[in-house]
Amino acid sequence: MEASHAQQADLAPSGPASVSEVEDMLRAVSYLPDRGLATALFLSLRTGKPLLLEGEAGVGKTEAAKAVSTALGARLIRLQCYEGLDVSHAVYDWNYTRQLLHIRRAHDRAVGEDELFGEKFLIRRPLLEAISSPEPVVLLIDEIDRADDEFEAFLLELLSDFQVTIPELGTISAVTRPTVLLTSNRTRDLHDALKRRCLYHWIGHPTLEREIEVVMLRVPQISARLAGQAAEFVRGLRQVDLAKPPGVAETIDWAVALAALGAQELDPEIVEATLGAVVKYHEDVELVRDTHLVRLVDQARAAR
Repeated sequence: MEASHAQQADLAPSGPASVSEVEDMLRAVSYLPDRGLATALFLSLRTGKPLLLEGEAGVGKTEAAKAVSTALGARLIRLQCYEGLDVSHAVYDWNYTRQLLHIRRAHDRAVGEDELFGEKFLIRRPLLEAISSPEPVVLLIDEIDRADDEFEAFLLELLSDFQVTIPELGTISAVTRPTVLLTSNRTRDLHDALKRRCLYHWIGHPTLEREIEVVMLRVPQISARLAGQAAEFVRGLRQVDLAKPPGVAETIDWAVALAALGAQELDPEIVEATLGAVVKYHEDVELVRDTHLVRLVDQARAAR
């Protein structure tokens, strides 16, 4: 089961030849990284080190992993983290039903432990699936900050040596090193041991002009004028004391809604009708609607 020295040679990283090539290949799949993110992705692809992306919700962390997967033509394997996530859901489990049937079919023959805990009874969860794949994969460990400290500690072996240990089978090492991206919304601090095993990049909200460019790329049916007004309005929302300021993902969702309604420019009526596409907390909706809506619409229209 363990990778041989010959197999380990397959772990040599490869990928785009330059940061500009990363920018071009991601733009081709409708994702616009800034230079900092493109550099971090390039270094991760070239060195084979996992990349930890932190930032507010909706700034494009998960989408970055999806875009890299599409651009590289590699399968995306996603592990969505949550409180209580354990090895049986993240790495492997045993097919107890098949094991029981196997024992019954054996009749009076003794069934050894080695026979029951073999490959044919092994259920591969995302982490084991990623390091077992002979083909290139992008492994997305999404919202690692939602997982428990114990699971974060378990990841250290995978992130440093690209291997996992199964007591019944031993250590399973990767044949083809996956491209690993971790995301965090920073709901809690991650341990230094995990961070040391990763490259790191913080994704913030984009500049206004870049956000407009993103909207027009992702929602081609929207006019340049409306895209500019929508991005300007959202920028104003981020300066209001909201419980959850909108990210780029919400700007895109809102642009889709505005385009679907045939809007040509913002006005208070259409903004109020579609506010739930960009603001997702009831208290925030009320605050914007009752206090800031008209002012932000006027500012967005004046600027564009």
